Amino acid sequence: MLGIFSSSVVSPPEELVAAGSRTPSPKTTASLLLKKFVERKASAVSLQVGEHVQLAYTHQGESLRHPRSFAVKDEIFCLFEGALDNLGSLIQQYGLAKSANEVVLVIEAYKALRDRAPYPANHVVGHLSGSFAFIVFDNSTSTLFVASDQSGKVPLYWGITADGYVAFADDADLLKGSCGKSLASFPQGCYYSTEVGGLRCYENPKNKITAIPAKEEEFWGATFKVEGPAVFAATK
Repeated sequence: MLGIFSSSVVSPPEELVAAGSRTPSPKTTASLLLKKFVERKASAVSLQVGEHVQLAYTHQGESLRHPRSFAVKDEIFCLFEGALDNLGSLIQQYGLAKSANEVVLVIEAYKALRDRAPYPANHVVGHLSGSFAFIVFDNSTSTLFVASDQSGKVPLYWGITADGYVAFADDADLLKGSCGKSLASFPQGCYYSTEVGGLRCYENPKNKITAIPAKEEEFWGATFKVEGPAVFAATK
């Protein structure tokens, strides 16, 4: 899955900007990144949301345990990869039809967050049990909400393209070609929300998250660390 967002939606994270500045490396534009995704992935589906958002996904190469899905409802777009262990209980909690799947559930959970303010964002993600990563974009409010599970079994990466777009994807090599060293593994057990103003750990939302600069020979430009007893990092 792939989500590309202009600076009108999300400001490029300073940590990723700095990573790219420390070790300059080749990058491409957001449009070329999307073109590469569509050309590489069989049966890829892509769509433009307004002027500032591009989304794409494919079922090619997906895991049977962690399938990809897409849905849109009331101008809320969601890309989801993975599976929820407690989907049944959450369907009952949100009053959904028994046929509802994970991507529909996440949209409803986001709507609860948006419409029942000040409902804490970390509570919404914290109630999800399983292996997952998702990207939610609310076109009605231009709000972006991205999250990854605590185990990191579903990969998620983010980076900055040559023209300053912020991209999220489950394919690190795809992003590497367009983001260079302005690239990192999205920290597991965390969410990013433009509504709350950045990156948070949903188990300990008050804990500070810092970006540790990577060595020049490393794949990433930085590794994000949640301060406290737990450290979340990814290896390539």
